[in-house]
Amino acid sequence: MDINLSGKTAIVCGATQGIGKATANALAHLGANIILIARNEDSLALTLKELPTDQSQKHTFFRADFSDIIFLKNHLPDFLKSYDKIHILVNNTGGPKGGQAIDADISEFESAFGQHLLCSQILVQNVVPLMKNAQYGRIINVISTSVKQPIVGLGVSNTIRAAMANWSKTLSMELGIYGITVNNILPGSTETQRIKAIIADRAQKSGKSEAEIREMMEQEIPLRRFAKPEETANAIAFLASPAAAYISGINLPIDGGKTGCL
Repeated sequence: MDINLSGKTAIVCGATQGIGKATANALAHLGANIILIARNEDSLALTLKELPTDQSQKHTFFRADFSDIIFLKNHLPDFLKSYDKIHILVNNTGGPKGGQAIDADISEFESAFGQHLLCSQILVQNVVPLMKNAQYGRIINVISTSVKQPIVGLGVSNTIRAAMANWSKTLSMELGIYGITVNNILPGSTETQRIKAIIADRAQKSGKSEAEIREMMEQEIPLRRFAKPEETANAIAFLASPAAAYISGINLPIDGGKTGCL
């Protein structure tokens, strides 16, 4: 099975922590050149130093805050001028805050829509011509299991993730003719800062301890534990590889079997 990414160049968003950082490491281990994207320059510089590398690899970063869509739209094309080929794009952005959809302000939906779908659209429009040049393209969107089964208390997130999923499926139909695949990874509860925030919020609202909330959440998962970021990154790395050339337009849950539908 060919999962070698030597000579390939991958853009990984949200690359300084959690699933994004684990993905950057996984792709680098397979030989890819990595372009890290995140909003904090110090964290980007530190993550860059930690990436595995050999003499043939070159890693770099592009600082961008996805709450500033205009900055991304104006500056990403200039950054990419030095690249004639991009092979892999991993769209990965932190989730919106919790709360019921009925209580969310319009600005929360607008902000989440911009940070997720609009920024992903800008990235795709800039890299697809470079994927065509490379005659190789893998677009992988890190979304949520809420695409298949909405999660109680994450109203804005549920809404925006569904929009991302349909955008992705549409792209898979449009770009398949060029050999570019488009797939979604749907993480369940994963050992990241995001899950810690969700646990803290639920504990505060319920009066239970964070340990109790965590145990309750783990008991809902058939494998009885949260995922490690590296486990999700492994699935992303496979979809980015030559071995996954005929897989496109899918939603792949990485959730320990929790999602209650096929």
